[in-house]
Amino acid sequence: MEEVIVEEVVELVEQNNDAQLKVYLDNLNISNVEHLIDELPQYAVKFLDTLSINRAVNVFRILDFPTQERIIKKLSGPKLAELINLLPPDDRTSLFSELKGDAVAKLIQLLPAKDRIEALSLLGYEEDSVGRLMTPDYVAVKTDWTIARVLEHIRRHGKDSETIDVIYVIDKNGVLLDDIRIREILLAHPDTLIGDLADNRSIALKVSDPQEEAINVFRMNNRVALPVVDEHDILLGIVTVDDILWIANQEYTEDMQKIGGTSALDEPYLDMPLFGLVKKRVGWLVILFLGEMLTATAMAHFEADIAKAVILAMFVPLIISSGGNSGSQASTLIIQAMALGEITVGDWWRVMRREILSGLMLGIVLGVIGFSRIFVWTLFSDMYGPHWLLIAATVGVALVGVVLWGSLAGSMLPLLLKKLGADPATSSAPFVATLVDVTGLIIYFSVAVMFLEGVLL
Repeated sequence: MEEVIVEEVVELVEQNNDAQLKVYLDNLNISNVEHLIDELPQYAVKFLDTLSINRAVNVFRILDFPTQERIIKKLSGPKLAELINLLPPDDRTSLFSELKGDAVAKLIQLLPAKDRIEALSLLGYEEDSVGRLMTPDYVAVKTDWTIARVLEHIRRHGKDSETIDVIYVIDKNGVLLDDIRIREILLAHPDTLIGDLADNRSIALKVSDPQEEAINVFRMNNRVALPVVDEHDILLGIVTVDDILWIANQEYTEDMQKIGGTSALDEPYLDMPLFGLVKKRVGWLVILFLGEMLTATAMAHFEADIAKAVILAMFVPLIISSGGNSGSQASTLIIQAMALGEITVGDWWRVMRREILSGLMLGIVLGVIGFSRIFVWTLFSDMYGPHWLLIAATVGVALVGVVLWGSLAGSMLPLLLKKLGADPATSSAPFVATLVDVTGLIIYFSVAVMFLEGVLL
């Protein structure tokens, strides 16, 4: 179906049939127009020029930033001015915060004085704060208003609001008192005072709150919009769920990239310049490479023991990969749980207890398998010699210790980073695996010395 749409649109463009193209585009869903722009980026400006301004704004809002930036550079002056003026304040702030300073300055000049002040005010909040997400377009009423007056106020000003699903109750100083769903207002008697419907149990975001915190508040309270207040509880604006979903998707993408052992990408993968992509990846690779060099240092320390019992070297990959895998598992689980608000730094002891027990059980399972592998091979070959039982015990016990250590390191590192104010996702799976590789070797050869000293060592 989408291929058919693309073919038909290309045909209309090549025929310069702008009138028919406008009719065709106006009958498509916004998401279909976005798909067309993705498939035919060379015609993106033409599509937005052809669409009615309101539909053009709605399409522009859902495009990714690189596409928005390309369109801004090529869009005609009058159309660009209309587009920027009709963008909701929160989307406009998001766009301005991504653009470079000179581009922002030019676009802000296209706004009326009132909107210009509003845009500069929103840009004044910290980059990752709730203030950057909020829109000042909302409906607020007073406690002594009747339902009839409230409905008249909504009719007059509701069209300029981001949403009218929720109406906000304030006092004469602008302090937020409550938020009331529109359903309650519509079902109330016209002479009822709005204050009689208020229960003073509103949930609000602070303008300086981190955006990640806002995601958790929305998730826990099932709201389409939440009010934003300052330190004196004065209502400044609202944040709607569509913006939260966008931010949540960005946060999830960044966390997945960091967990994979790379810096978060600023653009979609295919739009990222090759040099920029390498730059994002090389830092972590160098750090991990330097970390793995410690593995060679650890092995050099036990060089004499390895020379006496070369058989021990056979199990090095098995030991360190098992520890790295268990650490990566634990790290990923804890980072995800922290992102969902299931655990906090204060739960570190509960997490440690669980990981000690699960690490022991996982280690015992792998230890038994490792022991059994040597036992079975001994039935058919003499490669492990007369001391196969001690070698099997060394591998089994070392696996228990390494897997236990990997689970503890992988679970505690994200919590430690969070405590220090860093991003827990930085404790990526490759980073944890590298850490456990080095320490895993020390555990393995220490166990070997304990079991084999005076026999093979």
